[in-house]
Amino acid sequence: MSVVSVTGRGITTFGKKSESIKAMLIKACKEALIDAGRPKVDAVFVGNFAGATLANQEILGSVLTNELGLGSIPSLKVEGACASGGLAFRQAYQLVKAGEYDTVLVAGAEKMTGMDTETVTKALTLAMDNDSNEGASGLTFPGFFGVLANRYFHEYGAEKKHLAMVALKNRQYAISNPIAQFRKETSIDEIMNSRLITDPLGLFDCSPISDGAAAVVIQKSEDGVEILSSGQASGTPLMQEVENLLHILATNVSAKRAYEAAGLGPNDIDVVELHDCFSMTEIVAIEELGFFEKGKGWEAVEQGLTKHGGKIPVNTSGGLLSKGHPIGATGIAQIIQIVDQLNGIACNQVENARIGLAQNLGGTGAYSTVHILRKKGA
Repeated sequence: MSVVSVTGRGITTFGKKSESIKAMLIKACKEALIDAGRPKVDAVFVGNFAGATLANQEILGSVLTNELGLGSIPSLKVEGACASGGLAFRQAYQLVKAGEYDTVLVAGAEKMTGMDTETVTKALTLAMDNDSNEGASGLTFPGFFGVLANRYFHEYGAEKKHLAMVALKNRQYAISNPIAQFRKETSIDEIMNSRLITDPLGLFDCSPISDGAAAVVIQKSEDGVEILSSGQASGTPLMQEVENLLHILATNVSAKRAYEAAGLGPNDIDVVELHDCFSMTEIVAIEELGFFEKGKGWEAVEQGLTKHGGKIPVNTSGGLLSKGHPIGATGIAQIIQIVDQLNGIACNQVENARIGLAQNLGGTGAYSTVHILRKKGA
C-alpha cells in the first residue's frame, strides 16, 4: 500500500488580525508549498465554517487556486462546524490514499474578529440544531458544556479547580508557541477568579474568538510524516437526545476507528492535540480517546499526567484555549503541531515522540475526526 505523508506545513499567527481571510489563506498555503518543495498540486481542499457570515467570502477553494496560479484543478470548501479543518484533511487523505490524486493542498481558515459580538455569537449557534426547542430556548455552546461540567462534577467528584488546571497547563504551553493568541503568564487564582461565562465556566475555560489560517501538503510519498489512519464519526446535535451527557459518542467512535485502521491503541500514542473548546471538553476527551478511565480524567489532570513527564502530553501547542480557535483553521493547526512534534521541531518538544494523534470536534459532538501520524522511519 502506498505511503501518504504530510510533506509541508504553513501557519499564520492566531488572534485579532487585520488581514482578510483570503490574505491569511494565501500566506499559509505559500509557506506550506515552499516547505514541501513546490510540488505540482492536483487539488485544493479548504476547511471553513462561516466565511460568508463572518468574512463576506465564500468560494474559498476557487479563490485559492486562482491566487496561487494552480489553474483549473479541482477545489472545494468543507464545512463541519469546528471540525471543518479535520474533515477537509480527512477527505484529502482518503483521495490521495485511493490514488485519485498524488498531491493535495489542504488549508483551513476563519476570520472572526471583524464583526460585532452579536453577529459572531449568532454565527456560532449555526453549528447547533436551531430548528428545535433547544434552539428556541437559546442554548449556547458555553451553556451546553457548562451543564456537562456540572454533571461531571456531580458524578465523579471533580471541582472547578480541575478545569483551572487544564486552562493553566495549556496557557503554560502557549507561552512558548510563537503563533499562539495568548502568551501571557497566568495563575490558578487568576483563572479561578476570572469573569463567569456560564456556571462553572469562567473566561479562561472558554476558547477565544480568533483569526488565522493553516495549511498542509499531503502527498503519496515516503518523505515527511506518515498519516497512518483517519477516523470519523457523527453524533446527535441535541442535548435531549444524548443517552449519557458525559459520553461524547463521536469522539469515542472516531478514535476507535482510527486506532483499528492504524493497528494501534492509546498506549502507543506519544503526543496528542485534542479539541479543548472548553476546559471541560479536554477532560472528557482524554477519557473518550482511551488515555484514562471514564471519570478519572480529572484525577489525571490533578496528577500532572497530561503534560511533560506524565503519561501523555496533551495540547502542547497551548490548545484552543490559549493557542486560539479560528474555527476552520483549528483542525489543520492541530495536525501541524503533531507534524512538528514528530519532526522534532515543535514548541514544547516531547522527547522521542514517534506517534501522534489529532482529534477535532464539531458542534457539541455532531462531528469528530481522529488522525494518527507516525514519524518517518519510526
